[in-house]
Amino acid sequence: MKEEIIEAYALENAISHSGKADQKAVLNSLFAEGLQKQDIKKTIPKIQEAIKKINSLSLQEQTKRYEKLANKVKKREKRIGLPELPNIKKKVIMRFAPYPSGPLHIGNTRQLILNDEYAKKYKGQLLFVMDDTIGSDNKPLNPEAYDLIEEGLEWLDVKTSGKTIYKSDRLQIYYDYAEEMIKKGYMYVCSCTQSEFQELRKLGKDCSCRHLPPSEHLERWEQMFTAKPGDFVVRLKTSMQDPNPAFRDRPMLRISDKKHPRVGKKYKIWPLLEFSWAIDDHLLGTTHIIRGIELVMETRVEKFIWDIFKWEHPTTLHTGFFTIEGIKLSKSKGTQEVESGQYIGWNDPRLWSLQALRDRGIKPEAIREFCLNMGLTRSNSVIAVDVLYAINKRLLEKAPRYFFVQDPVKIHINTAPKIKAKIPFHPSEDLGHREYNTSQDFYIPQTDFELMQNKNYRLMHLMNFKSEEVLTTKPRDFRFISQEPNKELAPKMIQWLPAEANNIKVKIRMPDATIVEGLAEPELIKLEKGDQLQFERFGFVRVYSVDKKKKEMVCWFSHR
Repeated sequence: MKEEIIEAYALENAISHSGKADQKAVLNSLFAEGLQKQDIKKTIPKIQEAIKKINSLSLQEQTKRYEKLANKVKKREKRIGLPELPNIKKKVIMRFAPYPSGPLHIGNTRQLILNDEYAKKYKGQLLFVMDDTIGSDNKPLNPEAYDLIEEGLEWLDVKTSGKTIYKSDRLQIYYDYAEEMIKKGYMYVCSCTQSEFQELRKLGKDCSCRHLPPSEHLERWEQMFTAKPGDFVVRLKTSMQDPNPAFRDRPMLRISDKKHPRVGKKYKIWPLLEFSWAIDDHLLGTTHIIRGIELVMETRVEKFIWDIFKWEHPTTLHTGFFTIEGIKLSKSKGTQEVESGQYIGWNDPRLWSLQALRDRGIKPEAIREFCLNMGLTRSNSVIAVDVLYAINKRLLEKAPRYFFVQDPVKIHINTAPKIKAKIPFHPSEDLGHREYNTSQDFYIPQTDFELMQNKNYRLMHLMNFKSEEVLTTKPRDFRFISQEPNKELAPKMIQWLPAEANNIKVKIRMPDATIVEGLAEPELIKLEKGDQLQFERFGFVRVYSVDKKKKEMVCWFSHR
């Protein structure tokens, strides 16, 4: 990583935090620029050297240096772009096919973004297919998921072609192909119990059902429409001696009595994933399939069926697993926790759903860049969540800044003059300012108050003052020193609010769904739901609701 890039991000961080850069924050920004984990050790000394130099400069000097360097650095060529798709012989047709058990979360968004980007790259089409076959007891369909998934696509600005295709509308198509394959002897209707067949598969022995004539299997097929779950299952004839036991005579269609959210109990024979997709990828004209590496076996089965019909094979590309450090992603598990009341709703920040990320203030552009940075690779990867936050922070760099005082404590600064404070909304952008009249009474955060010792402190953008002793109980009086900024005189910066001001009550929902409460400056009452801002020395937040009459606001925390 070039020194000028490191310095630029260190300057950016210092300017955002009253002249003091933080090593971890700079490192997170560099992750977003492509810094690899194996390069961290040799990069940290460069970061430390840059921070030492930058923190010795005044805020004004830092800003001037950043203006010169930022223009240069921001013009650099970024490590972006996807590899070319192989086997392009005609118009590219991709497909994204979520299973509606819950909203999309950041994990399955990767496939969506890759499909969308490739469709745009080649001026092709992206089909949106709701893969709503019947599901299982462990992974049931959820009626609300249909709208939640479409809402996620719209928020991410994904452009699909035509109307949504529902698998649940295509059952008769699957039945027709199933009957044809049974008639020609490529599939058979098995009456073995699951445990019986598992034992045969393990031993590599044929099931007795397999050798019945097609006419008898067609009779069994007709019986399936009135039979009970478990009585029959339609199997694909592969080879019961295949080296991979999982490939041996896999089930293609099964019976279910479950009620479907869209079609009720109209159908009771439902296809499994690889059968329905073997048919649909041909009929829908899919040219390229991007799917997770966990579906390699399903791909093999689909190719087996395509060869039966002598259909052209779409090109299938598999991506490796990716996990975010410290975060568990599961649509089905999240659904259970929402329905049980353990989570506050589909947008609970612990879900990492697109709805939760939206309400937290994570930009859709940040999610897109985050997914594209992983590229199209079969390698498994573990990614620090700070990479996403660093990208989002860059997109929010022009967000206005405000004061928020968590768990406020009232203090009195003796002999402090009356000041008409003029506070900028941003340290480097021309976003204007707000003005407050102050006297001698202020609110400061409880945590800052408890840590105070016999030292000098500074209320940001306002004045320097001194605490005469450790103050944990009354009296809470302090002594005014001066107004002029002086890091040597008062290195510790403290958030504040005038005690006389018409402050706003604020609740902030954190990523673990806990609530932080405090007061914020009156200017916030002008904001609307969806506005994004930074609370100085606290972090970025997104406005979730504003009650202008009660002067109350709820925000969701984004990140530092």
